[in-house]
Amino acid sequence: MKKKYHRKIDKLLEIPKEVYSNEVKITIIGFDEVIIENYQAILEYEEYFVRIKTITGVVNLNGYDFNLENLSNDDIKVTGKIEGIEFEKLTED
Repeated sequence: MKKKYHRKIDKLLEIPKEVYSNEVKITIIGFDEVIIENYQAILEYEEYFVRIKTITGVVNLNGYDFNLENLSNDDIKVTGKIEGIEFEKLTED
């Protein structure tokens, strides 16, 4: 009941879903920067490969000269030369 009520208010006020939920938001800026909001953990970090866990799956970044910058506890920025992005969706058992 409570969730339904909040969804109606959020829709009425036109609040984006990622603001009031833990939904993952990925922003790609050119070929040099990716911001992932609401991430859970860094699974793997190399200069040429980054794996980041989110609530819905894993984001794989391929490229080179990668650097990680924490924007907050929930947001991370990856900079470098991005050549590819892949998504691994988590399946429910």
